[in-house]
Amino acid sequence: MKRKSLALFAFAVLFLAVLFLAACSSQQSGDMEGMDHGNTKKEEGIKNKVNPEKVDGAQTVSSETLTGNEFTIVAKEGTHQLNDCVSVNALAFNRSVPGSQIRVKQGEKVKVNLKNELSEPVSIHWHGITVPNEMDGIPGVTQNAVQPGESFTYEFTPEDPGTYMYHTHQNAVEQMDKGLYGAIIVEPEEKTYDRDYTLMLDEWMSNPEEESAEMEGMEHNNMNNNEEAEGESNMDHSNMSSEAGNEEESKMEGMDQGGMGGMGHDMSAYDIFTINGKSGDSIEPLMVKEGEKVRLRLVNVGFMSHKIHLHGHKFKVAAIDGQELNEPQEIKDQVISIAPGERYDIEFTADNPGEWFIECHGDMEGTAGMKTLIKYEDTEGSTDTSNQEMQLPEFNYMNYGVFEDAEFTLEQDYDVEYTMNLNTKMDGEGQVFTINGKTFPETDNINVKEGDLVKVTLTNSSMMDDHPMHLHGHFFQVLSKNGKPVEGSSIIRDTINLKPGEEVVVAFKADNPGNWLFHCHDLHHATAGMVNMVKYDGFTPSFTPDPDAGNKPE
Repeated sequence: MKRKSLALFAFAVLFLAVLFLAACSSQQSGDMEGMDHGNTKKEEGIKNKVNPEKVDGAQTVSSETLTGNEFTIVAKEGTHQLNDCVSVNALAFNRSVPGSQIRVKQGEKVKVNLKNELSEPVSIHWHGITVPNEMDGIPGVTQNAVQPGESFTYEFTPEDPGTYMYHTHQNAVEQMDKGLYGAIIVEPEEKTYDRDYTLMLDEWMSNPEEESAEMEGMEHNNMNNNEEAEGESNMDHSNMSSEAGNEEESKMEGMDQGGMGGMGHDMSAYDIFTINGKSGDSIEPLMVKEGEKVRLRLVNVGFMSHKIHLHGHKFKVAAIDGQELNEPQEIKDQVISIAPGERYDIEFTADNPGEWFIECHGDMEGTAGMKTLIKYEDTEGSTDTSNQEMQLPEFNYMNYGVFEDAEFTLEQDYDVEYTMNLNTKMDGEGQVFTINGKTFPETDNINVKEGDLVKVTLTNSSMMDDHPMHLHGHFFQVLSKNGKPVEGSSIIRDTINLKPGEEVVVAFKADNPGNWLFHCHDLHHATAGMVNMVKYDGFTPSFTPDPDAGNKPE
């Protein structure tokens, strides 16, 4: 009898284990009712692993929304659950991934106290918000990194309503990758919507310890810059040596590219895609009420572009990078391609009761997990079906909306004109990402005087890599793409993606004195050299670089 009982017990344990593994496989694949897996790629043996490495820090919690004018943001390590089966070591603002959503009013002064409870330095960059230079959060450029146990206070007045983000800019290629980011929403004086949601898009590795061993050396944060310029000296730039007078010498000594084969940057190790820090069934649905006008704020905090499709509704692209478009038209069944650092606001009227997917399209392993449901209140069930593998038309901002008088034109005179050729090459032992053939900090600055009108021509000469270029401290107007001028609404941005072979011309007014980064927001590219600076004549930073601060601006 005892043997029979033991046998039944063993069978029960085995049965439960099989059920758990099956559930993990289903969850990791993003299984939801009516889903067609299409071309979703899988790697044998990787999906069912629960990361055994845990930190001493507490489990992360759900992100909260903060309102008012003064906030405290605490950076701390923790364990974060991506889905039912995979948890990872994370770095979090206010114990959540994403960090607390900050909501402030246009034109009101904001004070944010950053407390560092990590074992490493940190900072906060206010991505897209035109803050004073000393508040931009760039270690070694605008401030020293905030050391463990220390604090720093950021103060600024956001003048432009819209969707923005905040994130670390200290060793950001690693720290953002582990969750140090959040949304900051600057609310307008008058809203055009009844309800809004923020969806922060990201990618994670289910086995970061294994992958980091394979990709060791990709984070090139110690670029040795030979005390080149005030505000740039005392920055630790990893294995990038730049010998004076010999710019074409190896700037990446000791670099191991791991999974970056040939001249392309391989991102296949990122096998879990998330919305607001969760994947698949773990993502909360978006509740709406029939008749409401709903705004969805799509924010890409990852390192890859994502094509987002809203099912069951016509919608308008209301804003790009926080800047409203003029008279946007309704469109349907188009994907919005959102590159790293970019934000798109879309609005729709909840006029089709039921449950409808909003999801990423593509065929990478993590794609299936980047979707959730729009659920109408008091409505049960759904007739919708996921179609993530389907190729749909891609939204084109170049001829969208209605033309209006713009601040800049292609034909006008400019005080400064700069050509930025973005490329990739092998240098020394590895791959680097260049601007005009050089890597940061050897790249040529865009030198301006306050009040200058500046035109920049960006060309992506890389064979395989996209380059989402982000300008700090300013917005720019998009004038043309691939030789064709903008025909619809004026497009005002702070980040713009260039695919291989593309050329974009932008213009801005130099109206915010300081030293400002202009860099690729795939931070693997930035840490491997794709950074330069807009520098104002006569500007002196308000801080003294500390050689012991370990400043790593990317």
